Amino acid sequence: MRRWLAAPASETQVSHGQRLWLYAFAAIVMVFLVAPTLIVVPMSFSGSQYLEFPPQEWSTRWYREYFGSAEWMAATRTSLAAATLTMLVATPLGVMAAYGLHASQLRWGRAVFVLLITPMMVPLILVAIGAFYVYVKLQILYTLAGLVLAHSMLALPLVLIVTASGLKSYDMNQEMAARSLGASRARAFLTVTLPQIRFSVVTAALLSFLTSFDEVVVAMFISGGDNSTLTRNMFNALRDQIDPTIASISTIMIVVTSLLMVLAQLFGRDRSRAD
Repeated sequence: MRRWLAAPASETQVSHGQRLWLYAFAAIVMVFLVAPTLIVVPMSFSGSQYLEFPPQEWSTRWYREYFGSAEWMAATRTSLAAATLTMLVATPLGVMAAYGLHASQLRWGRAVFVLLITPMMVPLILVAIGAFYVYVKLQILYTLAGLVLAHSMLALPLVLIVTASGLKSYDMNQEMAARSLGASRARAFLTVTLPQIRFSVVTAALLSFLTSFDEVVVAMFISGGDNSTLTRNMFNALRDQIDPTIASISTIMIVVTSLLMVLAQLFGRDRSRAD
């Protein structure tokens, strides 16, 4: 233990012992952030018809209620379909935009970058209201296509930022060398550049999926009927009646999200070892 405390924690020779206060502070912050989420897990195994913590009776009643409900399953399918399509739309567009801005070195590139990430700067409620009125005019309200379009707009800034960050650590001379040997720009990007930034692209795709899957504000305005999302139904269930089913759904969402994040990190670790 003493040896670990005296060992340097970084290249600046700052020891772990000198950073104990920082580790303690980080642990406290993590507890405050994670504890409210973890409370939902035991609540989902309660046999009571109300949300209670700690549970007086343990049961998988609300998981059976969720998987046995046609309405919840339809909402889940809609959310998964919207999230998958959003990932397939936002990821290529964001990667192309980031690559274009990075490779072209446009004079107004910074302004274009800020313009593209504007959706994450505007309050979601304003985006939702604007999308609602536009969709009414276009007659795509409560459709899967409209939902994917709106979610792609929200996910695009994240893909752009993550991919642009990956490109900053990439040496464009490698692509230039491939092009000088006869490869087209598209082939050089796909065979040289893309493999080098694949961890950033995978992370961006994951974030775009989660952005759509977890989004609720915009979904409250533009989804409904046969294309109501899971988060929209959860919000309505919490508003109209305290339905403990939302605790089981939240637990499943926590597990899925955590699993995706772990897989992304394992992918990045494999990449680092391969490099």
